Amino acid sequence: MSEALHNVKPAVARSLDLWHKMIEKNDLSELHTIIHPDAVFRSPMAYTVYGPAPALILVLTTVIQVFEDFKYHRQLVSDDGLNVVLEFSAHIGDKQLKGIDLIQFNEEGQIVEFEVMVRPMSGLQALGAEMGKRLSDKLPTLKSASH
Repeated sequence: MSEALHNVKPAVARSLDLWHKMIEKNDLSELHTIIHPDAVFRSPMAYTVYGPAPALILVLTTVIQVFEDFKYHRQLVSDDGLNVVLEFSAHIGDKQLKGIDLIQFNEEGQIVEFEVMVRPMSGLQALGAEMGKRLSDKLPTLKSASH
C-alpha cells in the first residue's frame, strides 16, 4: 500500500501491517491476535452477521484459499483513524472480481467488524458457490444473534 497512513492510530497501523504480511505469506495463523473476541463478519452474500471472532477467522482463512491472484490496490482511512477500506482484485476460476474490505478497529487495534463487498455479480456468485461448498455445514452455527 502506497497511501500515507498519517491519520491511522498506531495500534491500528500495527494490526494493518500484520494483516498485510499475513496476506502476502498466504498464512493467517496470527489473525486471532488482532481480532476482538466479539468481532463480526458481514458477508457480501448474506444479510445475517456472522460472529463472534471464530466465525470471522473461519471465513477469512477459507476465503484466502478460494481467491486466486489476490491483490490489494488502494487503502483509504477514515478521519478517526479506526476505519480502513482496502480495495482488492482476485479471480475464482475464470471469474474476475473486484471488492473492498471495510475494516473497523477499536482503539487497541483489534478488528471489531470486517465487511466485504464484491462485484460484478458473476464474481460474487462464484465466490458464494465456492465458499458455500467449503463452509455450508459450519456457518449456520456461527451466525450472530445479537447483531
